[in-house]
Amino acid sequence: MRRLIVQQWVTVDNIAAEEDGGLSFVSGDPFSETTDEAFKASVMGFIDSVDTMILGANTYAQSKGYWPYADEQGEYGEKLNNLTKFVASSKLDDAPWGDFPAATVTRDPAATIRELKEQNGKDIWLWGSLKLMHSLLDAGVVDEVQMRICPASRGRGTRIFEDRQDLKLVEATSFEN
Repeated sequence: MRRLIVQQWVTVDNIAAEEDGGLSFVSGDPFSETTDEAFKASVMGFIDSVDTMILGANTYAQSKGYWPYADEQGEYGEKLNNLTKFVASSKLDDAPWGDFPAATVTRDPAATIRELKEQNGKDIWLWGSLKLMHSLLDAGVVDEVQMRICPASRGRGTRIFEDRQDLKLVEATSFEN
């Protein structure tokens, strides 16, 4: 059975988005000549483990103007752009993705995830989309939360978890960058 994996970039003080919605704490180019090879391998290994991405409407709106045209992202960008995509939205009717196949709009993301999990394929990736993440956690369809913790703090912003959460550490890997 396929799994739904949430991946969030987060500061050491639990901030997943700054007050302006930004992610300035995510620094560095993941594919520059100076990037840690183990980090590159981790990022590429992850994208090779999924074939479907689900995004919330806000993350989609922030991404659709950049990623389909991000030639500088190389092989990673190519793989990301070719994933099957779903956008959870109650307002959108369509979700184009540049010259790549458009995302499918879902009004019921939990039901869509349940259906996708029953199909053959690789794992499913929830990219960003904190509100959607919380609703899918509440619906019991999230199998794993990966937190890419950046060595920064912001004090204020949107926290990945507002309330107490009892989590089980499965793995922790440190990278030079």
